[in-house]
Amino acid sequence: MDIGTLTERLMGMDDSTWARHANPWSGWTRMPILPLIVVTLWYRDPLGGWIWVILALLVLWTWVNPRVFSEPRSMHSWMSRAVLGERLWLARKENAIPQHHARMALVLNSMASLGMLILIWGIWRMDAGLTLAGLSITMGGKMWFLDRMVWLHADMHTA
Repeated sequence: MDIGTLTERLMGMDDSTWARHANPWSGWTRMPILPLIVVTLWYRDPLGGWIWVILALLVLWTWVNPRVFSEPRSMHSWMSRAVLGERLWLARKENAIPQHHARMALVLNSMASLGMLILIWGIWRMDAGLTLAGLSITMGGKMWFLDRMVWLHADMHTA
């Protein structure tokens, strides 16, 4: 089982949840979660015990977010198509996707994972340069991956 499938199961994503998550508000309000986690971890000493409350709220928001928005009226927005493409990506074992998308998604997920390692190292060392580089690489990889998912969605619906 890959990390995406595991995440989908842990998040309890069913058809209804995915449909609500396709609301652009859901996708865009999830984007600041990682930067907020980074800021929380960066200021761990001044925050003291409050760090756990803040992290718990961010984890809770990660889970609740795809459930609080209504289904979008239209699936034409970039973020809606990115979410629909991501669902196609996660179901690629049941329904094959074009190989060029599979390769590129692997490259982009590897890029984001490398960024995450740099980010973790930067936070551990309290090195602002490494932390910002890691965050930029991770977020850049994720955004590029989402853009690729828009392309995948378009290709799968025109095929």
